[in-house]
Amino acid sequence: MWDKISGIILLGLCLNGRAETSREPDLCELDLEQLMRVRVTSVSKQPESRFEAGAAIYVVSNEELRRNGFATIADSLRTVPGLDVGQVNSHTWAVSSRGFNGEYATKLLVLNDGRSVYSPLSSGVYWDALDPLFEDVDRIEVIRGPGATLWGANTVNGVINLITKSAKDTQGLLVAGGGGSAERGFGEVRYGEKLGENAWVRVFAKYSDPDSLALANGSGAADDWWMAHTGFRADWEATDQSLVTLQGEYYQGRESQSLTEPTPNAPYQNTLTLHSDVTGANFLARWTDTISEDSEIKVQTYYDHTERESNLPSERRDTFDIEAQHSFIWLKRNHIVWGLGYRVSADHIRGDFAESFTPDHRTLNLFNSFLQDELTLVEDKLHVTVGCKLEHNDFTGLEAEPSARLVWTPTSQQTVWAAVGRAVRTPSRAEDDVRVNLATQPASASVYSILGNRSGVSESLMSYELGYRLLPHPRVSLDLTAFYDDYNDLRSLQPGPPATSPTPVATFYSANLLEGETYGVEVSGTWQPLDHWHLQTAYTFFKANLHAVAGSMDPGTEQFYEGSAPMHQFSLRSQVDLTRHVELDCGLRFVDALHSPNIPAYVTADVRLGWRPNAHWEISVSGLNLFDNQHPEFAPQVINTPLREVRRSVFGKITWRF
Repeated sequence: MWDKISGIILLGLCLNGRAETSREPDLCELDLEQLMRVRVTSVSKQPESRFEAGAAIYVVSNEELRRNGFATIADSLRTVPGLDVGQVNSHTWAVSSRGFNGEYATKLLVLNDGRSVYSPLSSGVYWDALDPLFEDVDRIEVIRGPGATLWGANTVNGVINLITKSAKDTQGLLVAGGGGSAERGFGEVRYGEKLGENAWVRVFAKYSDPDSLALANGSGAADDWWMAHTGFRADWEATDQSLVTLQGEYYQGRESQSLTEPTPNAPYQNTLTLHSDVTGANFLARWTDTISEDSEIKVQTYYDHTERESNLPSERRDTFDIEAQHSFIWLKRNHIVWGLGYRVSADHIRGDFAESFTPDHRTLNLFNSFLQDELTLVEDKLHVTVGCKLEHNDFTGLEAEPSARLVWTPTSQQTVWAAVGRAVRTPSRAEDDVRVNLATQPASASVYSILGNRSGVSESLMSYELGYRLLPHPRVSLDLTAFYDDYNDLRSLQPGPPATSPTPVATFYSANLLEGETYGVEVSGTWQPLDHWHLQTAYTFFKANLHAVAGSMDPGTEQFYEGSAPMHQFSLRSQVDLTRHVELDCGLRFVDALHSPNIPAYVTADVRLGWRPNAHWEISVSGLNLFDNQHPEFAPQVINTPLREVRRSVFGKITWRF
């Protein structure tokens, strides 16, 4: 009852709010043109103006992250135009752009300060483990569309690059905590200190305890969880030209999940509630040396250790990665970036009757190199960027991923860009080596299974994009992107003959028998009617047409891909300062229906009311999913798992900075 009353009160305040006086400078007080020209690095691996970037890019700033009112990084991405975010259960999200979404969305690369969090086991992302302090995030750069020339295989439909602040910018003490109906309790502390003339460090700890989602009948889904993080970051300006960064993190948690698994003996299935431990640690080191105004070298290495018990078999993984990059100006018109890299990832999988891997341990190697040249054709008017990445992986061997981008700025208030490129997604460990037993036939004790297939090839994409950005007025911006994507060798399930060991099985094999195209339009606009009031709206249209190329194929694969993303999405957000100390932030979202399986369309609203009495204190209350008691957003890909529904919720947060 309290969450419903609070949501109605907050929504009413939002609809009747107005801007009055100013307070401390922040994002809402910047000129909109300045915001559009924020420097980004994910498009070309070099700083450039967001307004002139040759890609469909959106930046979630630290201020937007703070004011959106969400508690997790995955939920915070709901505000990004063209991105599709659906919660599967309390600790799992489906996040993708331009289709092919799922619990294991296989075509989206996610980076945390340059460290890949893309899993070779499932080709997905564990969003529960990506949980930094929001106050330490500088920005999140989101690219819709392929970025394989720079970021490599599996960057097929987009890149999400989370970039944290330097330790130099997070000095002092910060303490925050709160709780509510869905976020039962959370707390965080961070302390930053100057170590010497040119060195800074910060340490942090964070704990969260989210509640379960709901089943269709309103009862709890028994998928609650908790997670604790601790870590550090140190930045040392060794010289005027050299910067050294060291950072590390350790996390541990436990996640609950209810599901039904097949068994080899009567009663041939077992319903159980799992309590899965999740543990991980990572360490990253980066050295940047500015040789001159026109030349820079960057070397980065990281180690990542992960242990997970989940609805997949238990996984233990160790990953080591090193890469070097050099950028320089050649002949005044050529901005060249090139680099080399190597990654090795070793796993050990402990399976059971329901899911198992053969072999149960495997080491994967990845070698890569890339070269990109940005050529200035007309100074400050016309640029063309061409490049290619070569990668050698243990699944399919050598892969080439070229691209070309053209950026034309006819005036300082307009940018027209076009891009064409090839990207691939290499097979995952599961697609190669898994055996999933779906059910046991009581009469004959036969087992229905899905088997991996090592003869699979990479999924490939040829992408064509056209974009336009306009600043018709310092308070108005428009961003429009149209795309057409041509896919080949998409993964499918192919019926196969029964196997004979260990028991007769009716099988589906992993294959590459699907192809087709997707296309769509992404439109976003921002209007600043008053100095302290920002309005942002976005609309996305998406359509997929896929078909089998040869042989017989399980029609469920085609239906799942085509129906895994909404055809229409619309959002409207408002950020307003009611007084010099009071903030009111509101969001309205429409998400169209999904068709595989059927998830109804929904409209919902999110509201945050914040009070900042001075520079040290901040108190806020957020109401999420206010228009209904609960609704489903995405179905789990695990067989025999019931559909979860997201509840209306409210939570409060208190932050102290000193």
